This record gives sequence, structure tokens and C-alpha cells, in this order.
Amino acid sequence: MKFFSFWRSQASFRVRIALNLKKLPSEVVFVDLDADVHHADEFRRINPQMALPALVEDDGTTLFQSLAIIEYLEETHPTPPLLPADPRGRARVRALALMVACEGHPLLVPRVRRYLDHELNVRDTQQTAWRRHWTVETLAALEGHLAGHRDTGRFCHGDQPSLADICLAGHATVADMLQINLAPWPTVKRIYETSMAMPEFSTAHPLAQADTPEAMRPKG
Repeated sequence: MKFFSFWRSQASFRVRIALNLKKLPSEVVFVDLDADVHHADEFRRINPQMALPALVEDDGTTLFQSLAIIEYLEETHPTPPLLPADPRGRARVRALALMVACEGHPLLVPRVRRYLDHELNVRDTQQTAWRRHWTVETLAALEGHLAGHRDTGRFCHGDQPSLADICLAGHATVADMLQINLAPWPTVKRIYETSMAMPEFSTAHPLAQADTPEAMRPKG
């Protein structure tokens, strides 16, 4: 399979983690969002939405949208499971994931930032405030659902990583890159640190990718 990715794409980060957890190899094709490669005809034919990620199976089947891709991987490669066995557990995990992927993350994506800049003349300091506001709001919402809940364990739901942890890790990484201290949300912070201690998460980190700019890589 071919996986179309970009180092800084939070949605690509989510799929990278899922592929690692499922131990599924893929041929990574880098799509440079900064160079506008996703708007080129070649990628537009793969995903007319011109958004990342995309996953193309060996028979040419193209999958898009990170959560749909991850659920497809869950159904076709069920071990290890990324969703609980019981309906209520699955609903909770999906809800936690959707809080990030469908509410918090869409407000931070490059096309929104470009619109704020080019069409509404929202300047850099204002854009930083925008990103921090929506990042913090989602962190607070996650903490509210996770802290003290009977189903919260080492991870968001129980003691094994799930779709919820994949999404939480991506959002907390954004917070870290925005230099937002996670201390006010201790449950989120603990789960994030537990997740990132796993190689399946850490090797998927945006700053650890082959297309990560050298200047962005951790020093030392």
C-alpha cells in the first residue's frame, strides 16, 4: 500500500500511529503542503479534496480521511484492536477521537490559516492566539471527559491504546509545538506521556519523519 503523508500533518500523524500499532508496512509518498503539492493534478486525482492523508491499496482502492482510514485498518487487520469490544466502549472511544478530529483539529489546518491570512487579514499574533484558543479548548474538553471516569485507565479507555489515544497524542503534540504547558490537564498529560513512551507513537511523531526539515529536528 502507498501512504500519502506530510511530516506536519496531524491527520497523517494519526494514520502513522495506527499503521505502526498494526505493524503494517507501507510505501510513504511525501506530499509537501508548504510547496502546494497537494493542489497539483497528480495528487488531485488521488484525493479531489486535496487533503492529507490518503492510503492507496495495491489494487488501486483509495481511502481518505484519517479516521475512516484507521477504521478500515481496524476492520481489515483487527489485531491489536483500536476499538473496545463492547458498543458503549466503542462509542466512548469514537466520541473522544471525534472531539479532536472533527472539532479541534479542523480549526487549525493550513487552509483555515491561509483563509484567515489572505481573506480576513488576520495577522500572525492573532493567528497564534486563534490556534492556542482552540487547542486549549479541546484539551480542557478531553480532560473533563477523562479525569475520574471509571473507564479511563493507563490510556483513554482501559490499559491499551485506542483510536482515542491516537487522536489525543496528535492534539497534545500540537499543544507542545505551540509551547502550551499540559500541566493544567493532568490526565491528558499522563496519557500523552504514556503513549509517546511507546515506539509506535514516538516514531510517528512529526519531528521524526524522513521529510521533516532539518531545522525542525530535535538537537542533541
